[in-house]
Amino acid sequence: MHNRRVVVTGTGIVSAIGKNTEEFWKSIISCNSGIGPYSAPFADQIRFKNGADVKHFDASGIIEKDDLDLMDRFTQLAVVAAKEAVKNAGIVFNDENAYNTAVICGTSIGGVQTQEQSYIDLYRENKTRVHPLSIPKTMPNGAASNISMQMGIKGPVYAISTACASSNHAIGNAFWLIRNGVCDKAICGGSETPFTYTFLKAWEAIRVVAPDTCRPFSKNRQGMILGEGSGMLVLETLDNAKKRGATILGEIVGFGMTSDASHITKPDQKGAEKAMQLAMQDGTINPSQIGYINAHGTGTLVNDTMEVAAVKNVFGNHANELSISSTKSLHGHALGATSSFEAIATVLALKNGILPPTANFQEKDETCDIDIVPNASKEKKIQYAISNAFAFGGLNAVLAFKKWEE
Repeated sequence: MHNRRVVVTGTGIVSAIGKNTEEFWKSIISCNSGIGPYSAPFADQIRFKNGADVKHFDASGIIEKDDLDLMDRFTQLAVVAAKEAVKNAGIVFNDENAYNTAVICGTSIGGVQTQEQSYIDLYRENKTRVHPLSIPKTMPNGAASNISMQMGIKGPVYAISTACASSNHAIGNAFWLIRNGVCDKAICGGSETPFTYTFLKAWEAIRVVAPDTCRPFSKNRQGMILGEGSGMLVLETLDNAKKRGATILGEIVGFGMTSDASHITKPDQKGAEKAMQLAMQDGTINPSQIGYINAHGTGTLVNDTMEVAAVKNVFGNHANELSISSTKSLHGHALGATSSFEAIATVLALKNGILPPTANFQEKDETCDIDIVPNASKEKKIQYAISNAFAFGGLNAVLAFKKWEE
């Protein structure tokens, strides 16, 4: 069972740079960043003014009103992205395949919009009760469960919460479930909606958010920029995809995960290195075969320097042939959802032979001396790529992808 090949047959996304896969990819290849002033009535009370939120999101044409009322914003985004991914994959779920399909969703914080409204109702409005469905709306598995109900999926359904590595853990878990014969198909990815007063105040306190924009690997970088949205992928066995004549977007071949066991917020280089090595080992890939890395690349001083040093250690001389870029400079850091965006960007980079850029780059940093694809996407045919996620809590998750070739 262990050698079943797993392919990507559908993607769906709602992000600051596109409300579907096509818009998202157009923004990436044209280096069109979604970072700017975020829409919130309390923005004047937060020290940082820019974010990468999803403007004018309305799921009413996609999700029935009665269902919408039961969903927090993070769940609505996830369901919309999942519906697009399933539509693009051309799958219809029925009694025959319902139990053979999984839904695994990553989120760092779950339904915080509902939670915030509860605080407002109780502590500001002095109400004595909150919305009767506050519990199902806030629970982190709200997205996974609602996708399952909307699609009629009855196999393994669960949520994973590992801060900024949540989506890579979700996609990696789904990949292993399929490869090992637990199920034949999966919808996997993540969703996050951090633009609440309480949550932005918490990020203000930790002092890692940039005052202007996200400039990964740039000498004058000043931190990360928060984003939101949801990205979902449909994974299935190669045999299954071929049998139904599906369009194959790419192949997922490896997954590696480690824990630093060192510091809650400061990344450890050894953990990052080992996760990359494990992902390549899992996919029986030689490091010299990797052509592109979608970096964790948050734009903080510590992370970017650490990541480049880790890449140089793992890849040796081949690091000079590699291209590495951070798409967080375009779609922001959407926490638990961000690696779902990056997985989609990596699959499309392999498929189209175009490498995503690192936007907002200004000045070279000697500690990040590597090809970071600055300010413009570039054509480069590559066969293998990895996508990195290194989270608070010291949790690392790396996916390895291969270009689909008959």
